[in-house]
Amino acid sequence: MRNKLYILLAAVLLLTACNSGETVKFRRLEQLLFTTPTNQLPEVMKTHQEEYNTELISFYPDEPEFVQMTQEFVSDPVTRDIFRITDSLYHDISDIERQLGRALARAYKLCPDMPHVERFYTMIAGDFNYNYRVYTNCSDLCIVLDNYALGAMEKYQYFGMPQYIVRSVSHEHIVPDCMYVLGGLQCKTNDGELSLLDYVILEGKKLYFIEQTMPGIADTILLRYTADQLAWMKDNTAQVWGWFIQNKLLYSNDISQFRNIIDDAPHTNAFGQGSAPRTTAYIGLQIVNRYMKKSGDTMQQLFDNTDSRAILNTSGWRP
Repeated sequence: MRNKLYILLAAVLLLTACNSGETVKFRRLEQLLFTTPTNQLPEVMKTHQEEYNTELISFYPDEPEFVQMTQEFVSDPVTRDIFRITDSLYHDISDIERQLGRALARAYKLCPDMPHVERFYTMIAGDFNYNYRVYTNCSDLCIVLDNYALGAMEKYQYFGMPQYIVRSVSHEHIVPDCMYVLGGLQCKTNDGELSLLDYVILEGKKLYFIEQTMPGIADTILLRYTADQLAWMKDNTAQVWGWFIQNKLLYSNDISQFRNIIDDAPHTNAFGQGSAPRTTAYIGLQIVNRYMKKSGDTMQQLFDNTDSRAILNTSGWRP
């Protein structure tokens, strides 16, 4: 009897685990294009026209010029090699689909009014535009997979990408990047130029969203820091905050004064070698975490709140 009970309990737990996430299935544009003989591409692309009918991807199989450009793209030896390397890493992305499905399920529960992503795509672009590795318009989402294969591109010397970029576009960053982009679309902002504090709070909101939808995520992945950078940031938070105040940057709207502390970089120039980049990310996350504990706001209320000064004051955060 006890064995039967254990078997029943295991079955219930398995069923619960299977239903704990959204169903995510990516349409693999790069596999479609690069595994189709070039002379068959026009016909195959027309067959899949409706499947890839999204504003996120240029896909016009009825236009001869586009078809020719696509044939040239997939025939280029370097591009084909990029596909080979990328596909060797991401031929099977079922683990990414499962992880993203779980994160999305949590997101929709936290934000019932959040638009659901209906279609998912992967592709390769060959241009390694780090700033556009994930695209979304809320209803569709596209991952540019070759951006996440840079670490395997030693033969091309990472296509000129610095090491601090290469290490932050690995497999384990894909789903957090998706949630970061989706969370950013939900965040309301005031019209006009943003202050440094606005950037701090905005970044904190997006990282908090990732934390809540991907519980247990490592801080180094969440913040895209090395272990040493994370340790430096923890040890020097008061110094960084004091520097913001001393230089009267917190409420400044002149982005030229603080671009280096919000953009990706190997370190923060003002604090020298060994310092953490994007110090606003770490501080913003601390403020938002404290604010959510004190305010009792829902995730949607946090996204809708554009008063950065009020969020800071309510949080009571101090380094």
